[in-house]
Amino acid sequence: MEQRRFSGKGHWYHETQSNHSQTDVLPLVPEAANVDDRFLLDLALPDEIVAECEGWLAPARALCHQLFPLDVTVNRLRTLSAYDRLSTALTVAQACGVQRLCNHYAALLAPLPGPDSSRESNRRLAQITQYARQLASSPDVIDDKAQQQLDEVGLTTYDIVLINQIIGFIGFQARVVAAFQALLGHPVRWLPGHHIQPHALIPPAEDNGADWQAIIPEVELRYASAPQLESLARWQAEPEIQRLTPVLCHEPALLDLTGEILVSGIRASVSSPSLAAAVALLTRSPDRFSAAQFTPLVDEGIPAARAINLLTWSAFCGWLDRLRVALGKGE
Repeated sequence: MEQRRFSGKGHWYHETQSNHSQTDVLPLVPEAANVDDRFLLDLALPDEIVAECEGWLAPARALCHQLFPLDVTVNRLRTLSAYDRLSTALTVAQACGVQRLCNHYAALLAPLPGPDSSRESNRRLAQITQYARQLASSPDVIDDKAQQQLDEVGLTTYDIVLINQIIGFIGFQARVVAAFQALLGHPVRWLPGHHIQPHALIPPAEDNGADWQAIIPEVELRYASAPQLESLARWQAEPEIQRLTPVLCHEPALLDLTGEILVSGIRASVSSPSLAAAVALLTRSPDRFSAAQFTPLVDEGIPAARAINLLTWSAFCGWLDRLRVALGKGE
């Protein structure tokens, strides 16, 4: 499988092509793979801002290493390779249009060997890519058929939990990076041109209310491992993830870090019309979020760190909303 990438008018695209050639295809910005901070991608931020965000930044950084380890061993229960994970991450970064993120995941993906050139492998990768793009930008189209298609290409329950965590997390990372770049006055999309459709809002029917039911098998208590049981007991009391927990604890390390972000102190409600407009743009079009939306928050008297935390909470809620859409449905 040869990897082929080309730069569009505004951000990275990637696609796969069956080919026996082993020619290496380098990303536009290969140095983007080499960062000390895999979550904020080495943005030069004021120390006082970073310190006030450390409660949720620490688990977010840890998730980068959990979701994208340097070495991935696949087996019959966990079939997602490093290529699958990073390809999915790049797809979501492209859907969000945050250039720094696209460069990073493209640079990480470029040197990896792709799947074999069989028809089955091509179909599997195409299905994963389509699903990732839809859940990231058009979650309203995710339905039973989308889930069935993942099952048809061989994804296991563990794979489905992982792929949805990756999609939700990268959308969260994209919006956080966009917010921090707006704080610094940096453009989010550095190259002009390509139009990215606004992301669809999550339908109210997909709320985490009493009528929401998981459609992915929950962890069976009689077969659960000690870490799964500990994670289940730890997070089922948190209202925002209470119903998600029995499914997410298939991967307890991921659930624990997700939960740590939740309880880090960023819970918030939108209280001012200036803030509401900023949250709405960041939610629907992270590629367009800039200092033009961030500066009025500071001018209104909201401290910069507080504004970042409020925007981060909205991004985290988008992550949880996508997990609800992907892993269950309202009756």
